[in-house]
Amino acid sequence: MRTRTVILAGGEGSRLGVLTAKRAKPAVPFAGKYRIIDFALSNCVNSGLFDVLVLTQYRPHSLNEHIGLGRPWDLDRSFTGGVRLLQPFQGRQDTDWYAGTADAVTQNINFIRGDGVRNILILSGDHIYEMDYDMLIKYHEGQGADATVCVIRVPRDEASRYGIMAVDEHNRIIDFVEKPPDPPGDLANMGVYVFRLDVLENLLREDAARTDSRHDFGYNIIPRMMELGMKVMAFPFGGYWIDVGTIDAYWEAHMDLLDLPPSLDLNDRSWIIHTRSEERPPVRIDRGAIIEDSMITDGSIICAGARVVRSVLSPGVFVGPNAVVRESVILTDSYIERDAVIERAVIDKGAVVGQGARVGQVTALGDLAITCIGKNSTVPPGFVVGEGCVLGVDLRADEVTAQYPGGVIPANSHIIYRLAR
Repeated sequence: MRTRTVILAGGEGSRLGVLTAKRAKPAVPFAGKYRIIDFALSNCVNSGLFDVLVLTQYRPHSLNEHIGLGRPWDLDRSFTGGVRLLQPFQGRQDTDWYAGTADAVTQNINFIRGDGVRNILILSGDHIYEMDYDMLIKYHEGQGADATVCVIRVPRDEASRYGIMAVDEHNRIIDFVEKPPDPPGDLANMGVYVFRLDVLENLLREDAARTDSRHDFGYNIIPRMMELGMKVMAFPFGGYWIDVGTIDAYWEAHMDLLDLPPSLDLNDRSWIIHTRSEERPPVRIDRGAIIEDSMITDGSIICAGARVVRSVLSPGVFVGPNAVVRESVILTDSYIERDAVIERAVIDKGAVVGQGARVGQVTALGDLAITCIGKNSTVPPGFVVGEGCVLGVDLRADEVTAQYPGGVIPANSHIIYRLAR
């Protein structure tokens, strides 16, 4: 095993708002039956990499339960690798919550070392893409690089969200700046790295001693390598990749799956995305229901007269008679009652949209204004929830009514989350 994989899966994902109120970002459901982390895990096993460490931190329970022993990904191994879940711990030396991505690796370096391990593949657990990491590792070794960074071109107006770099004619990185307010280019860091283990250990040891460091790969480790004149290569990636770091991006990624052809083909049997699946009955679609350009997952029920258009329904979703779901993402076991209308919304698990309620709105092109309903929250019957609104988790119908007795929640309103439960 010359390469060991480390997946950074401890992110809070605060920009995803209510979707990460009770779960880590990599554990957020995606595309009906998956979790976001399934893509990194599946890329590993599809690339022949079966020695995987997953570093968790923020609300790891659902992520730990989902991954378990790793059987859905053929990672329930011991002598030949397998998957291990590692969380911050207290030992003889002082440790704390991870201060940054590099610090997370530093605190677990004793678990990362191993006989015969020469390379460390470091991945973010919260991106949607398909990549053959074996090609990346062969490129890294063939170039004799100290580190290799996967890169992709991004729209210039979004470049400030990423680490931006410049390369020479041989794809050697000659300049790197993390999340610049005025980006000098559009070649972005994907958060996928390969390091020589010996080089990385020295860098982490030095970085850990610095009080002025953010202990982050993008802000500190890669720029430090540039300062030292190390050989850091760029590996260009030309496929589909998205960081679902915001509600808008999360919604857009789902709409990409519904394009013809889809931006990411989940039906490609040569590159299967594995996941832990529940046993659910088949989808039931009653006479008179209309479904257009949508993905419907096991256990869902679409009643007579209901209409589902360009939407993704997760397991166990109920769409009542004459209800309309348009350009929306509905997560597991949500209940859409009779005559309700949902447009451009993300509805989290176990939410209820009451009879005749209206949630969200299809606004002018270019203005997404995605409405989001938190886990286990209820929209009272007949309520109007304007576009861009956010309802927190565990909100009862009477609590919503008490705050908006007129039955209308204006556009872009936020109801306080009930995280204390």
